[in-house]
Amino acid sequence: MFSLSRLARVAAGRSYAMGPAAAATKVSDGLLDKVYDIAHGREVIEDVIKTELTENPGPPGKYYPFKPPIAAGSPLGELLTSKGVKFMSTSAAARGPMGARHMSSVPSTMKAAVIRETGPASVMKVETDYPVPEIVDGQVLVKNEFAGINFIDTYHRSGLYARELPFVGGQEGGGVIAATTPKAEAMGMKVGDRVAYSILQSYSEYSAVPAAKILPVPDGVPLDVATSAVVQGLTAHYLVTSAHANLIQPGEWMLIHGAGGGTCQWACYMAKELGYKVIATVAKGKADIARATGADEVIVLDETPGTEYEDYESVDVTAKVMEITGGAGAKCIIDGIGLATTEISMNSLAQRGIFVSFGNASGAVPPIAPLRFIGKSAFLTRPKLLDYTRTREELLDRANEIFKWILDGKLNVSVDTTFALEDAVDGHEYLEAGKSKGKVLYKI
Repeated sequence: MFSLSRLARVAAGRSYAMGPAAAATKVSDGLLDKVYDIAHGREVIEDVIKTELTENPGPPGKYYPFKPPIAAGSPLGELLTSKGVKFMSTSAAARGPMGARHMSSVPSTMKAAVIRETGPASVMKVETDYPVPEIVDGQVLVKNEFAGINFIDTYHRSGLYARELPFVGGQEGGGVIAATTPKAEAMGMKVGDRVAYSILQSYSEYSAVPAAKILPVPDGVPLDVATSAVVQGLTAHYLVTSAHANLIQPGEWMLIHGAGGGTCQWACYMAKELGYKVIATVAKGKADIARATGADEVIVLDETPGTEYEDYESVDVTAKVMEITGGAGAKCIIDGIGLATTEISMNSLAQRGIFVSFGNASGAVPPIAPLRFIGKSAFLTRPKLLDYTRTREELLDRANEIFKWILDGKLNVSVDTTFALEDAVDGHEYLEAGKSKGKVLYKI
């Protein structure tokens, strides 16, 4: 029988014939841990495979390629187990690094919505044996209860925003901490805490999350609402508080497109809370949602045939904006629609106003020549959330203000629809058809 390795035998001061069990009794726990660490390496595994293929010839592809974590139930995992070789398996994810605390129920594999090729929603497949991610010191393992569905997820899935394949979809989740590490515990985190977060890979039962990205969820804020607040809420917050670079002041006009959807619903509520005068564009079927945000003026548009999106050709939006603002235009325009609204937004700007283009719901924004802005000495920015949550302090400041507004009843954005993770494709198709009237989530 193949023992741990030659190094294990030397460290134990025993011969090969004594076997790993006897040798292990003579090795201190600390030294044995080091031996095992070395035994996890490629050289030892290569040796096992070579020996096995010599004794039992077969196709090498049965065991290759391999890299940790090695699934315990895979051919290579079963071979290593049969030879008494300890290896880094997917079950290590439940344990985490030395000193980690964890729930006893953490499994080695999980359910996840995986993208192995880019394309339409149908390319996303729900796999039930995806490895639970391994955590390192400074991370926590979150057992997800909800995952947010956002337009940026569809950009990743379609290939508009390139990602290395394969990947688990999503970047917004909420649940409870299932495992911690010493550095995370030093930051006050413990198993069982209710948390929300934004990192890539949230369409899954478990996510390995850097402790610096964790948002503690206050009592009184439901986890589905807290999950909704992470990407869309934080995005809306930075859009109306920071992205405009103070080129708009309270009491001035802000135009917000698509106020019947998730992010821009949040933005309307927040803009009113901060004292801006708000013009909202919205499709007929969602007009009541836009009005409920407290927007001062609502421009209602027909729906694009076959969808629930606004038909921005059905109304002269620029003329309406100029009428409402007395010909001055909007000092700030929040636009996540993209292709269909770019010209409208450009033409609706006030002098020294700012066009904040943050999304592509109707298609990518075409290139814009700088000379387009000379008539009004206007500004254009294409921001992203990561640049407005650069530090943990900034992240917590934004999140805590949002959670306070929720607890105070000043934000009433509701969860529109929840899909089971098994219906991952339906969730993306629902969002892309423009059907959402608020936050769309997966229930994990």
